[in-house]
Amino acid sequence: MSAALEIHEIHKSFGNQKVLDGFSLRLEAGEILGLLGPNGCGKSTVLNMICKLQLPDAGQISLMGQALHQMNEKERSLIGFCTQRCALYPDLFPAENLHFFGQLHGLSNKECQHRVGELMRMFSLNTVASTRVGQLSGGWQQRLHLAVALIHQPSLLVLDEPTAAVDVEARMDLWRLIEDLRDRGTTILLTSHHLAEAERLCNKVALMRNGKVAANGSVADLLLRMPGQAVAKVQSEDLEAITQRAMLRGWTVRQHPGQIRLFLPQNLGLRDIIEALDGVKLSSVSVQPVSLDDAYLELIGEDAMVSI
Repeated sequence: MSAALEIHEIHKSFGNQKVLDGFSLRLEAGEILGLLGPNGCGKSTVLNMICKLQLPDAGQISLMGQALHQMNEKERSLIGFCTQRCALYPDLFPAENLHFFGQLHGLSNKECQHRVGELMRMFSLNTVASTRVGQLSGGWQQRLHLAVALIHQPSLLVLDEPTAAVDVEARMDLWRLIEDLRDRGTTILLTSHHLAEAERLCNKVALMRNGKVAANGSVADLLLRMPGQAVAKVQSEDLEAITQRAMLRGWTVRQHPGQIRLFLPQNLGLRDIIEALDGVKLSSVSVQPVSLDDAYLELIGEDAMVSI
């Protein structure tokens, strides 16, 4: 059975800079896949190629089993793209924006009216129906932007950091909307720098580095690749002593600027960790189960820390 989206060994260079180096990815229908990685790893280039804004130097992208480069304009409208920056008309009202973009996608006036009403209800946009888009908060604008990407009922929805520019409350609202889309069976490719967002929303995650996928699978799959079930984060001036104590107990040690992480073979209490490090001067200690944050650092590496 064909995947909703399949990317096979694509390469892309800009001058002497290689951006994608054999990038491959598979997204099944009805899944949300999170594409994560540090700035400059090639995520935006991948999205631009899926939306045919750029072409690969080599490799192939298929949508619903059909090669993307062979698809006509109508067939490419199977993709809905919600960019990081809102591409809306600020002087129009929400319904007018939806209607305008619906017509751009070839919907008839009757189809537009039906779809606009549907999306206004689904995204609670009737609350702000009489407010021009330019006067809406960032959260409401992004909510409308997401609705616009769905106006033509695409088979694949591409979300490029959909909550990057909104406050915490608006982010939670958008998460609930995306969860609802997921539960309705919408196929979504999501990029994000919020690891908690990916952990909550995505069926699968692909960790990207140096123009290719370094690791992929469900969050649970990635956590199984960790060298422990829990991680203790320790700050101290005597990192060498902590490392020696941890290694004697068989704990895996990872040093990061200003912090050391100890991967524990099982969940231990804070008291157990402090007793194990007795005699070492500690500034702070915390312990928690391994998370996607830990997998991200472990599987992509130290240079990924700047993007968390």
